[in-house]
Amino acid sequence: MTEKLILDGNRVADWMKEVLVERIGVLSKRGIVPCLATVLVGSNPSSATYVKMKGNACRKLGMRSIRVDLPENTTTSELIEEINKLNEDPNVHGILLQHPVPPHIDERTAFDAIRIEKDVDGVTTLGYAQNAFGIAQFPSCTPAAIMAILAYYDLEVAGKHAVVIGRSPILGKPVSAMLLNSNATVTTCHSRTANLEEIVRLGDIVVAAVGKPNFVKGSWIKQGAIVLDAGYNAGNVGDVDYKSCLLNASAITPVPAGVGPVTIATLLKHTVDAAER
Repeated sequence: MTEKLILDGNRVADWMKEVLVERIGVLSKRGIVPCLATVLVGSNPSSATYVKMKGNACRKLGMRSIRVDLPENTTTSELIEEINKLNEDPNVHGILLQHPVPPHIDERTAFDAIRIEKDVDGVTTLGYAQNAFGIAQFPSCTPAAIMAILAYYDLEVAGKHAVVIGRSPILGKPVSAMLLNSNATVTTCHSRTANLEEIVRLGDIVVAAVGKPNFVKGSWIKQGAIVLDAGYNAGNVGDVDYKSCLLNASAITPVPAGVGPVTIATLLKHTVDAAER
């Protein structure tokens, strides 16, 4: 069997963080400490864990982390008021509103309240549009992480057929745009795509972002394809059936330790970028 390339996200993230430490050191000499503010509405335990992880990651690199915890009954206007306080704080360089918010909140309006220069998670409508044009300062972090993994391992994108399974505005759609801007031919699939298995089999690059555990089967994967699993489900399970997909793939991300660590490193990078600007 041909040797498989396991796309180690921890390795990519560690390399990114090494570079960031140097940049943070330069900023500190100017009296600037990159600062990420995270906003959590309600008490969703998974969201609380993610916010804690991001805060810890900041501190390990010598960055500041501000955490804003709001009660479950917070209104859209109250949430926007808190976001605007962070927008006006010159010591805050990046703002992350943890998804999902409680259902009574207008999440899109809240996302769009974040100033573009502090939208380090790439969630605003303007940031999405800039990403489509290939000019985003801060593209959505998970799509940017996928592109970073491909670049780190020097995997060719131009001229390849990329199949993206998922069309969310912060993952499937923006990664489709980024791949297209990198000269791939892109097919974006979703829950209503007919003949999904046959379409996935055409992919030289397959991005799984559907939010269903072990959804993509090994029989769907073309021999020699690159498989990037952007899913994370209960029990540390991705959207790809890893063992069966490994048989045909030439390169594949594991879950955990694949796209996830690079997503967090990308968020930190964007915050440092914002501080430098």
